[in-house]
Amino acid sequence: MSERTQLRQARRLVIKIGSALLTNDGKGLDVASLGLWVDQIAELIESGVEVVIVSSGSVAEGMSRLGWTTRPQQLHELQAAAAVGQMGLVQTWEAQFKRHGLHAAQILLTHDDLSDRKRYLNGRSTLRALLDFGVVPIVNENDTVVTDEIRFGDNDTLGALVANLIEADGLIILTDQLGLFDKDPRKHADASLVTERKAGDHELDAMAGGGAGALGRGGMLTKLRAARLAARSGAFTVIVGGRIEGVITRLRQGDVIGTLLLPEQGRIAARKQWLASHLQTRGQLTLDDGAVKVVCLGGRSLLPVGVKGVSGQFRRGEMVSCVDQKGREIARGLVNYGADEARAIAGRSSDRIIEVLGYVSGEEMIHRDNLVIV
Repeated sequence: MSERTQLRQARRLVIKIGSALLTNDGKGLDVASLGLWVDQIAELIESGVEVVIVSSGSVAEGMSRLGWTTRPQQLHELQAAAAVGQMGLVQTWEAQFKRHGLHAAQILLTHDDLSDRKRYLNGRSTLRALLDFGVVPIVNENDTVVTDEIRFGDNDTLGALVANLIEADGLIILTDQLGLFDKDPRKHADASLVTERKAGDHELDAMAGGGAGALGRGGMLTKLRAARLAARSGAFTVIVGGRIEGVITRLRQGDVIGTLLLPEQGRIAARKQWLASHLQTRGQLTLDDGAVKVVCLGGRSLLPVGVKGVSGQFRRGEMVSCVDQKGREIARGLVNYGADEARAIAGRSSDRIIEVLGYVSGEEMIHRDNLVIV
């Protein structure tokens, strides 16, 4: 069975769209094309798929609005263009999704936001909440404050980090190229599109190298690196031409277009490996028999009501061990509350969290996505 079935089965996707596509090669926002992508994404959402969009284009749109024909060299001028362009970008996304009765939300991130644990968790919670509300998050780098990123452009990496953040099944990178070729198609008439490989295949590095150009593979190495980053959380990546008619719908149908880059192992296995190899437990939760059953057999989240005891000192987002009443470890997970807060809400129903703590970080003590049975 082809691995393309993964695209049909995906329930959570990150779709990254590059500047060249969104701005019609710098001529200003291509509203018509953007509307067609939105039509296809709306169909995905209607079918139950959660979608986060990573949208480039703020600098290019700002340049167009300001009447600049040449990309400025000064950082503050680029940041000013980004500030102007971001307005048009978000307004256009919002207007297009409104045609389908959907709301869009703007999320501006920097790499620092995703490397700081507290901000990482807050960002993840916000994105999950938006998806739960049926809102389409539109993520972009916060170009008005970043420095290196605005010079080099790195939304492919941002797309992969967002895929890691929300534990997406896949990352779709829409680009102005058809995918990754085995040779430079500008120089070799017999160049063939690479349709499917493991993201970690080292042969791909040579294929992805080379300079940029109208028909070339410029930026493909960055996309390959992004695919490998996404694979860390078990997500597949598709690099595909965004101008292919019905591209998102066709991918969903399993059509062999673009380059599918697969993780070395599945999402759950990758997640388990990551949890097992990178994190140490900071505390322990003792579960009652009912909680053990729903966590181990039902694959459900651990709720505060099922926790009978809390030991150790840990902060929100850290790894804790879950044991049964005989002290046997049955699971590990990233906890939504620090040790003191966990003690305060242990044994209580989730609807009392706000009453006890004055805030809610989640109705679960540990969300099932962050819980691994051992």
